[in-house]
Amino acid sequence: MEWAPLTHLESPRLTLRRFRDADLVPLLAYRNDPEVARFQGWDLPFRRRDAVHFIREQQVVKPGTPGRWFHFATALRGSNALIGDCGLIVDVHDPRQAEIGFSFARAWQGRGFASEAVRGVVDHAFSRLGLHRLVAVTQDENVRALALLDRLSFRLEGRLVASVWARGRWRDECLFALLENEWSARNHAA
Repeated sequence: MEWAPLTHLESPRLTLRRFRDADLVPLLAYRNDPEVARFQGWDLPFRRRDAVHFIREQQVVKPGTPGRWFHFATALRGSNALIGDCGLIVDVHDPRQAEIGFSFARAWQGRGFASEAVRGVVDHAFSRLGLHRLVAVTQDENVRALALLDRLSFRLEGRLVASVWARGRWRDECLFALLENEWSARNHAA
């Protein structure tokens, strides 16, 4: 599947774009916040060299490359200040399916920014990229992510018991999914 070059996506309050060198400091800040990292897969500390490598990789990775995460830098529309990111990885074996993930600085959580950003990426994935199915996997203790996925009509498809070793113990994860036709029907009904 050929994806058009990404410039940016916009929502009422946000711009979703490629990462820039100027994003280094805020990226380090939220990736090193133990409350943000608590439900994520990266190790702490998230070092400067890790952040520089991440930004460099995201500046050149082609969105939609099977098996490689593309992270949409999520910034406030007015100031272009980085507040988080939404990632999308296309399945290696079936390029019509992808996984979505997201992380946001603690100061910007609980204000609808993550929902707005994820909604934009989901809409882009289905309407512009032609994907058939999106999945999201989150730890069962991540109540904010569970609520966000529910708000966006993702369906809980299963509970993976003791499926991930994180922060010193085995944790359960929840698997959610959303089909393009479900998203389309939901948006036409609204």
